[in-house]
Amino acid sequence: MGLTRRHFIASSAAMVATASALTVRQTFAVDRKIELIAGPTRIKLAGEAAASSDLWTYNASSPGPQIRVRRGERVQVRLINNLPEPTSIHWHGIRIDNAMDGVSGLTQAAVAPGDVFDYDFVVPDAGTYWYHAHNKSWDQVARGLYGPLIVEEEAPVFDSVHDLVLVLDDWRLDNSGALDLESLGSLMDWSHAGRLGNWLTVNGQDVPKFKLTAGEPYRIRLINACNARILAIDPARFDARIIAYDGQMLAAPEAPPEGQLLIAPAQRVDLLVVPQTKVDFTLEERSGDPFVMAAFEVTEGSDQAPQNLHFITNDLPQPDLAAARLVRLDMTGGAMGRMGQITYKGKVLSGQDFRDTGQLWAMNNVANLAEAPLFAARRGETIVLNVHNDTAFAHAMHTHGHHFRIIERQGVKIDGTSPWHDTFLIASGETAKIALVCDNPGKWLLHCHMLEHAAAGMNTWFEVL
Repeated sequence: MGLTRRHFIASSAAMVATASALTVRQTFAVDRKIELIAGPTRIKLAGEAAASSDLWTYNASSPGPQIRVRRGERVQVRLINNLPEPTSIHWHGIRIDNAMDGVSGLTQAAVAPGDVFDYDFVVPDAGTYWYHAHNKSWDQVARGLYGPLIVEEEAPVFDSVHDLVLVLDDWRLDNSGALDLESLGSLMDWSHAGRLGNWLTVNGQDVPKFKLTAGEPYRIRLINACNARILAIDPARFDARIIAYDGQMLAAPEAPPEGQLLIAPAQRVDLLVVPQTKVDFTLEERSGDPFVMAAFEVTEGSDQAPQNLHFITNDLPQPDLAAARLVRLDMTGGAMGRMGQITYKGKVLSGQDFRDTGQLWAMNNVANLAEAPLFAARRGETIVLNVHNDTAFAHAMHTHGHHFRIIERQGVKIDGTSPWHDTFLIASGETAKIALVCDNPGKWLLHCHMLEHAAAGMNTWFEVL
């Protein structure tokens, strides 16, 4: 089957992603245990005329079931592994107990085929989060192992009709319309920008359509589940306001940046949309030629002014910059990047010896997890990471178990009340400082969420004592 231009976007041309609406099936974590069954599933991503794709999914769908709970509730999830290889689940953005973080090789052993693992944790913060495989993530996430995790306020601000979840993803399909499995692990992807797809889906369907009522407020939660693609949107086109980044509510809605809002892999952005007239609109990816990801049909509504919305922020510990300890983090490697002597698995290597390891990136001249942590912090200590991207590509840096504020970019200080994040984008050649309070004990991963970059060396860890 030949893919049409409407759907098939060359990776080198436009930054395209899939907009995936929330699954109709919702799983509530109250008074019962949730089962997530990881297993092979055959799905036609590109319509009935296309070949079936061999996906790996939770509960036979990608995205997996939406898990929706309230702040402070207990979540109990049993992972049943029906895959042909080990796996685990990471609960992205949630400040949970370290043993439940789901990082194979650091916080737990990967769950073997045929085995089960019980995740049991309390969600301390309301917001937009997601879950995804964290063993061979570059492969397992690309095959479909992810889903949304929504934590509502104790008294939800929006009802189910006015709370929309869009999980954005891109897939790389071959000319038959099937998921291109042969290119998984491509050296080009690992050494350059990561795996970029060419197909847009919404739970296997093209361009989701949502019905909105004029005059009524809606929360639109955007989750970038792409392996590596940076999405560019323009919320100002439909008069949207930003109300949250990475699950953390802002003190007040704010106007989006002029031009394009970039959403890095793993990042989330919540929009407040109040259609004022019966005018339909679309959500577009706009880094290249505008490409429609989702469509919104607006129907006639009431002439009454929208109700006042009362947003409550999460109680996160504030960084103490005066007492903060500075830690340097230098990123090197990749295509067109420099690499000196690199430590890998405790050995100092260079040249062909290092290339033979299959590692391509490093942080502080260490590829992949070092034997010693990047830093060890006392509980409650503020750490400022001075990050320098000395590579030819952008990176989406993610801290597990913690949120942080960006306090400086390119030497320019940023207001101390800047938005909270758990993932941030740092461009080629850029420097940035982020401040985090190490209040969650355990060993925590810090890595690039361009998943191919992480697999090829851009992983480190820190410890909170």
